Amino acid sequence: MINPTFSNPTIPRGSTVLVTGANGLIASHAVDRLLEAGYHVRGTVRNPSKCAWMAPLFSRRHPSARFELVQVSDFGAPGAWDAAVKGVSAVVAVAGGVGLVVPDVDKALEEEAPWNEALLRAAKDEPSVKAFIYTSSAWATWTPDQTKKVTLTEWTWNDEAVRFIRSGASASATPEERGVRPYMAVKALLEQRLWDWVKRENPPFTFNTVLPAAVIGECLDPENQGVPSTCGMMKDLYERKQLDFLAKLPPQWASDTRDTGLLYVAALITPGVDRERLYPWSDRYSWPRVAQILKKLYPHKDIPVLEDNGWDQTEVPNKRAEELLRGLGQERWTTLEESVEACAKAFVKD
Repeated sequence: MINPTFSNPTIPRGSTVLVTGANGLIASHAVDRLLEAGYHVRGTVRNPSKCAWMAPLFSRRHPSARFELVQVSDFGAPGAWDAAVKGVSAVVAVAGGVGLVVPDVDKALEEEAPWNEALLRAAKDEPSVKAFIYTSSAWATWTPDQTKKVTLTEWTWNDEAVRFIRSGASASATPEERGVRPYMAVKALLEQRLWDWVKRENPPFTFNTVLPAAVIGECLDPENQGVPSTCGMMKDLYERKQLDFLAKLPPQWASDTRDTGLLYVAALITPGVDRERLYPWSDRYSWPRVAQILKKLYPHKDIPVLEDNGWDQTEVPNKRAEELLRGLGQERWTTLEESVEACAKAFVKD
């Protein structure tokens, strides 16, 4: 529960906050935490009929709160965001168009950047908007490599991924050699482009970015929402699927779902938070370690044993985000063990 003594929020309770892509794993937790904190939420989805489960879910969880769904099916259509932004006090932009497989980085940027800038423009043109948060990615900052000791700062960018994509080596690389570096490059270049827009246009609202790592934790409605993102990969592990793939993934950092959702609230309503990059990196993880935790939780289940592939050595700039969570009453980051246990409840039936 959010600290009830938190006073002087920059966005008054009872205000309406727009959350884009509200049916996704991260966005649904942003919605949930905003409703918990006393805000009304307008959520955009591409197809409201497929998301009819959302209103009953949030009504059960927050009976006195107000949640509404609006349709934005074509992000790039002229004026696509105008009606959604009308009258809101803040925007939490979570919806994205690019997937993990990116055949052409420049084409992806040409498609993704204009509608994100259009959303920023719509927010700038709406006098009621006082705050804007854009959702980037941990991978916009760095490429996980457990063999290296790296210290990241708030303004570190994944230049390695961008250099690789811009080099001749990328064109001749196999899909395995390219991996997800094209996606990493897109996330870095896109976020940089939006920061450039903010510096150039100097909008009157606060602007911050949130950079989730691999997202693990509670799924709010697994029956209707499914078990998406990294949580779905944990379900695969539990069911002994995709083991070769999981074994190849390097140790890195994770973001707990509820921690991440709360950080959006903190960044919106805490005075003085502006023009910052915020890292909701809760704990380090690896798939062998996740398997060990699952085995401890479910000793009678035949959980696979994955070969130990080390542990992430990266020093990360997550203290500022932790400070903001503490201001709302959460004293520490959620541990990996707690995140795994919360996630497992979405798919363990026995």
